[in-house]
Amino acid sequence: MLIGISADFDPVHKGHEKLISEARKLADSEGKDVVVYLNKGFSANHAPFFVNFEARRDMALALGADDVKSFEGLHHRLVLSYSVPIRLKQMIDDGVTDYITSASISLDEIKSKAQPFIDEGNFVGMPKSYTNRNEIRWYAINEFLGSKVNYHVVKELNKEKYSGRLIRQSIIDNDMTITSEIEKLLPKTTVEILNREIDAGRVPGERNWKDIYKRMNTYSRGNLEKIAYLNGNTINEIIKRRVYRDPKSIWAVFRRSDYGPVMTRLAISAIEMEVTKKEVMDLMKGYEAEGVIPDNQKVQKVIDRAWYVANSDMDGRKANEIFRSENIEVDAPMSLEAGLNLTKFETKITKEGLNTDLYVDKNGKISVQFKSEGKKIKTNLRLPANEVTYLRYIMDSHFIPVTGHIKKAKKGFKVKVVIG
Repeated sequence: MLIGISADFDPVHKGHEKLISEARKLADSEGKDVVVYLNKGFSANHAPFFVNFEARRDMALALGADDVKSFEGLHHRLVLSYSVPIRLKQMIDDGVTDYITSASISLDEIKSKAQPFIDEGNFVGMPKSYTNRNEIRWYAINEFLGSKVNYHVVKELNKEKYSGRLIRQSIIDNDMTITSEIEKLLPKTTVEILNREIDAGRVPGERNWKDIYKRMNTYSRGNLEKIAYLNGNTINEIIKRRVYRDPKSIWAVFRRSDYGPVMTRLAISAIEMEVTKKEVMDLMKGYEAEGVIPDNQKVQKVIDRAWYVANSDMDGRKANEIFRSENIEVDAPMSLEAGLNLTKFETKITKEGLNTDLYVDKNGKISVQFKSEGKKIKTNLRLPANEVTYLRYIMDSHFIPVTGHIKKAKKGFKVKVVIG
């Protein structure tokens, strides 16, 4: 019987101390233990941690938690609407009966804002304007999945003041020193552990920029297309803006591609860890089999929606809304056969069975690249308009892979494109 808290705690400040204290009171009154679940590897915001897991665990234990467990391998692979159900299931499997969090809005407000998402069974696209949208998401998914976990809300301390981001930035700006103003925001035990980590050179944790630069500077469109959370337009921007030598230039290219801060961090994390679309899709399907992922977020649903929208006469956004709200069933093709524009010489050396890389060229056309007899061949695909639109939706889906191989046709060759 456990009281569960899910957090980054990077580092643990007095707002977190209050949360653990309230959890402690609840646990003691009901004869339960307090377990803090810390994200490990990458934060819920898809960034490397300022303070490593072991130090953050020590901080939580010092403030009265009975145990600390980890969530691993999620936040460089998944957006929150997918990672939250997975984390919630792990907590339930461990015996968590109560979930406690802090928020600036009441539980009644959380319930009200969560209800439309519970009704639809879709937790992607929580409005950015929502205060405490992560807490709303946790509540909505808990209710939608029929969980028996009780949800508790503690009044949040001043978020502007007790901000992990501002605390981290202050320490960095002051040459890895905790100023007296920042010290007031931290429990005494956190200050001691944080100074220990700073003295040992373990703070701050950083990205592997060397590998990120190398991949963004050298990977072909076809290889970048395989990486999760990169779409065709972004890949073309990456190639257009080479060479990358500093983080600012990388952030700039994602801004030009209309990525917000959260998606930029996730995409950079995917590049850093070489997370492929296939890897993300397989992870999702594994959790789908366990009944964790809501139906409207399942891989096949994303594919079916792409086919429906591609074949609709309506505006894409309107068609997407109708598909989601009316539970429409379609039979989306999982493979397509596309024509090629090959020269006589290219046709002569092309062979059946050759694997191809699909990508979006600089003119926005879906193309393939393959090698035959030591020659690199690039060509656009020839497909009906609705299939072009469908395939582009899939390629821009962030996590559904497409593969292709050469197939002999009556005249020349085609590419068989396999989806998912």
